[in-house]
Amino acid sequence: MTLRVWGRATSVNVQAVTWCAAELGLAVERLDVGHVHGGNDTPEFLGMNPMGKVPVLRDGEVVMFESAAIVRYLAARYGDAGFWPEAARRGPLDTWAEWVKTALAPAFLFGVFYPLVRRDPALLTPDVLRSGEQEMAVLAGMLARRIGAGPWIGGETFCWADIMAGHLLYRYFDLPFARADLPELEAYYARLCTRPAFRDHVMVSYETLRFKGT
Repeated sequence: MTLRVWGRATSVNVQAVTWCAAELGLAVERLDVGHVHGGNDTPEFLGMNPMGKVPVLRDGEVVMFESAAIVRYLAARYGDAGFWPEAARRGPLDTWAEWVKTALAPAFLFGVFYPLVRRDPALLTPDVLRSGEQEMAVLAGMLARRIGAGPWIGGETFCWADIMAGHLLYRYFDLPFARADLPELEAYYARLCTRPAFRDHVMVSYETLRFKGT
């Protein structure tokens, strides 16, 4: 069966879902929706996600939105015991996966990505970016210490939590801002870059998202 995902390839939330599916060997039909593509305000789409946001997943009769919930669903339904471990081992990993979604991701997007990419460059002052850099230094340091020598966030086996921990790192390392010196995080990112599914679904140009003026 082919999964259907509504969402543009340049969305980091869509990327988390399609990367996860690819790691699990699942076939995905992705439909361009959102941003320049539109289509996320139609009655059909709003019937699947009343928030009008991407991604949306359809897997047979199952329809879902919210990227982290979708990643967990795919991992639980299609992953093996390494990708989706038993509850006692999964719980601490899920803590970090949730932390990325609620702490690291907002800090990066609003403090670094939006000022550098999505907003008018004329509004980018040293103080605005410095604040984002300082917050990211603290949070990225937490993630680096959690990963340590790894090689993965849960130890020896790549799992769904690495999807949540790693899906922002292409942009984190690609954008021109003052990053903290975190060898563990740099090594982790280098390992992610060796994974074909990460390269195909996450290392995607975001140039179309740049501020174009009013």
